[in-house]
This record gives sequence, C-alpha cells and structure tokens, in this order.
Amino acid sequence: MGRKPRIGVLALQGAFREHARVLREAGADVVEVRLPGQLDGLDGLVVPGGESTTILRLASRYGLDEAIRSFPAPVFGTCAGMILLDRAHLGLADLEVDRNAYGRQVASFEADLELDGEDRPFRGVFIRAPRVRDVGADVEVLAQLDGEPVLLRDGRVLVAAFHPELTDDPRIHERFLELVVSPGTPAPPRAAANTSHAVVLGRPDISGYRGSLRPRPARFSPANEHRSSRRDH
Repeated sequence: MGRKPRIGVLALQGAFREHARVLREAGADVVEVRLPGQLDGLDGLVVPGGESTTILRLASRYGLDEAIRSFPAPVFGTCAGMILLDRAHLGLADLEVDRNAYGRQVASFEADLELDGEDRPFRGVFIRAPRVRDVGADVEVLAQLDGEPVLLRDGRVLVAAFHPELTDDPRIHERFLELVVSPGTPAPPRAAANTSHAVVLGRPDISGYRGSLRPRPARFSPANEHRSSRRDH
C-alpha cells in the first residue's frame, strides 16, 4: 500500500476517540463512522468498547449492522466490539462471547499479557470485560489470561477482550494495521502457555478515557458530536 491506510472507527458510542488517537499516532488516516456510506473506501474498521446493546441498537437503526456484515476489509473489535462481532451478533468472528463475564466495574483490573513472538508483555486493561466461551477451529489465539483467550484472530478479524486503546503501547493497533496492509499474511503462531499475572484493582486506571466518560446524550444524531457512556465496556 503506497499511502496511509484509511481506517474507520465506529463512532456511535464508547471509546472511539481513544482508538482514533492511537491509530493516528501509528500513521493511519482515521474516519469516524456513523452512517453506512462512511464505510466506502476504508481499508479497515475498528469497533470499539462501550455498551454493546446500545451500539448494536444504534447500528441497526442506521443500517450499519448490515453494512458492517458486508464490509470486506479487516475489522478490529475490542471488548464490547468483540461481542458485536461474535456468532450471536454480526457473525464476523467464529466465537461465542459472554458479556461482563469478568465482573462489575469495581472488579476491573490490569494484567500483563504475553504476546506471541515478543519478549515484552502487553499491559491489558480489563473493564467489565467479556469472556470467550467457544472458538472455531480456525481461530488463532494470540494471547491468554489464566489459560483463557483474550486476543484472537479469525482471518481478517482481530478481537480483544481488553482495551489496548487505554494504554500508551500501540503494538496491538500496529498488528491490526499490518493486517490491513497485508491481509493475506498468515497469523502468527499460537501463543505459548499462559504466563500472565493479573493485578486486581479496586478501580481501573481510566485516565486515558477523557471525553468518553461523559454521559451520552439521550438522543443520537449521526450529524452531531457524540459523547459516550461507561455502563459496559
């Protein structure tokens, strides 16, 4: 690709601003997506964390659910975004996910994750995180926590149960951009046996959320600026 990759971030609700910041810093052109026509010409799409039921309801209202189902380029879903991409919802990833399976907001935590092929761990931020219940035979497990998959790839779809956009480490987003630039590249080998160590916190460090912690307006309009909620992530 002889130009910057053009990446859309679904901007209906949730931590879309944080994803946009990381992607821009990694060298991508970013488009906030609120209507189906804004998917045209994109090289990839990020579905952020937020409240999965709210995002899915708004996506259905504006026709984005079917547009995302037919979107041909790589897709990256984090936390609630992983829920939206699973078998029971948009069906882009061959896995089943339980929402909020790691507990309530006060049970949120951070953990060092061993990434395949890298010596340096990635600090994962888990906020009311979903848990993967079942994966298809062709799904690649790229990182685990206590023996359970938390970063996976199914072909052109990358999903994470945590929030990589809330750290200063761009490596997960860079992996997604590598998938965008070379979509035919095989996924890395499966992750080694888990050596992650979780650190449970009374409250997670969410300083990176900035504006996305403000309440979302009661009514949604794709033409207006959006704020986001923290009810689910």
